[in-house]
Amino acid sequence: MDELPADRRPARSLRVLLFPPDPALALRLGLQPDIEMVASATARPAVALVEELSAVTALLEEDPECRVLVMAGSARPGLLDAALAAGAAGLVVRDGPLEELADAVRRASRGETVVDPALAAPARPGPGSGGVSGAAG
Repeated sequence: MDELPADRRPARSLRVLLFPPDPALALRLGLQPDIEMVASATARPAVALVEELSAVTALLEEDPECRVLVMAGSARPGLLDAALAAGAAGLVVRDGPLEELADAVRRASRGETVVDPALAAPARPGPGSGGVSGAAG
């Protein structure tokens, strides 16, 4: 109900691609008044949200002007460096608040490098630690 019809959107909509496609996230992001979701790289998105590092290189080969953000579920050692080395415009939390993801897309489209603080410096588990530590609070 809150979605603006395509002909009522701001003239400067950001074209955004999700790869791989995620219909639920696409719908939620598409509700932002300045974001227009596109189905393929041939639609020349301003920003692409990807889950695999290999997609960064492939998208940039097809459209060097596209700003690519890598979405990750958690911090992994070396992920940020690998993403930036591949040409990504940053690293964002896949399941974070929609407003933060939309803001990251906007910032990337303006040429900023966007790194979610939660992914910037992964906590190193101590000896004997079985995995990820910390709790949301």
